[in-house]
Amino acid sequence: MMYVLPNSRRDELKKPLGRVVRKIHKNELSERVVSVGDMVTMTLKEAGIEPDVAVVDYKIERKEYKGQRFHAEEILHVQNPAGMITWELWNAVATAYASGKKTLIEVDGEEDLAALPAIYLAPENTTVIYGLPSHGMVVVDVGLDERRKVGEFLKEIEG
Repeated sequence: MMYVLPNSRRDELKKPLGRVVRKIHKNELSERVVSVGDMVTMTLKEAGIEPDVAVVDYKIERKEYKGQRFHAEEILHVQNPAGMITWELWNAVATAYASGKKTLIEVDGEEDLAALPAIYLAPENTTVIYGLPSHGMVVVDVGLDERRKVGEFLKEIEG
């Protein structure tokens, strides 16, 4: 399975799948928290929230930055080009959910679409948080409706 986002569908991803926030409070989140993106992960950590799964590529808005490296009980390294979801990324998200350990997924390439498998594969009581450049963070309390929307989108971009 490989998903490739055609340029014609990019704008659809600018529509948030959840509520858009600039600040986050622990009491607004489910039992399991997933962060997608370096800025989101840093923001959560600064708020004292340790994500159960974090997906990072050590870039902010496609620019590499020098600075903190993230740590977790388990670290998975995957290759994933921009605008794609590879088998490797998909399996890393599934593995992270199954392990129950605090897991860091380090992406060589881009994690720009990682919120999609994070939402689609999310177990009950999961909040997925991803960045929406220049707007803030999108907080998705994953339920059947969110999984269905993402599933339909993935079917359409399957490559």
